[in-house]
Amino acid sequence: MNAVRAVIIFAGILATWQLIVSISGTPVYILPGPLPVAEAWIRSAFLISRHASITLAEILLGLTLGTLFGGATALMLAWSARIRPWLLPVLVISQAVPVFALAPILVLWLGYGMASKVAMAALIIFFPVTAAMYDGLRRTDPLFIDCARTLGASRLDLLLHVRLPAALPAFASGLRVATAVAPIGAIVGEWVGSSAGLGYLMLHANARLQIDVMFAALFTLSILAIALYYGIDFLLRAAMPWQTGEARPTPHTGGF
Repeated sequence: MNAVRAVIIFAGILATWQLIVSISGTPVYILPGPLPVAEAWIRSAFLISRHASITLAEILLGLTLGTLFGGATALMLAWSARIRPWLLPVLVISQAVPVFALAPILVLWLGYGMASKVAMAALIIFFPVTAAMYDGLRRTDPLFIDCARTLGASRLDLLLHVRLPAALPAFASGLRVATAVAPIGAIVGEWVGSSAGLGYLMLHANARLQIDVMFAALFTLSILAIALYYGIDFLLRAAMPWQTGEARPTPHTGGF
């Protein structure tokens, strides 16, 4: 059923795209139709796949690093009341600075290679993961904590065996949001300065008026982002099977 729905949505997008092109009469060098883009995608399949593999590696590395640092920071905030007043303002201030404005600085410091793009992706991912997990750690049911203390649980036991498992759903929500925005960091970094990647390919294809290749690269990026999101969602559901069920309306109230 999900596969059929995906095919219908995809076909609807293509039909709408072709309809816009046909009705507006937009020149091919501004908005090519699905068929020229498909031909360019087939013609440049090797080139696009090579750049796509680099972008995917940047996204995955940034997602891994951002998740690890975000989770560790959330645990530090939940563990130490002394660190919290100092670290929380720093996190808020860091988000006040647009991450896109840091891209040229990161390229200057880390070079045109993969490191600056991974850092961009990790920075974008870091805050959603930290905020969601810290919020989950703070909202642990007091009844669970009282029961654990009654059984003689230490402070570390409370964090690792009570608060951390209770915060996993919130962490999963933050990770889903982070996965959705992770490609932005890599692509922006490639636009600012790089020698490979889908962002680099799109930029140079646009400069050479190869608009069909640019749209083919954009289409490939969209497929990567969607596949990555649903892949992470599948892994999270497999790791937390108690979260897979959806709430159903009750027969008495008709609500949730």
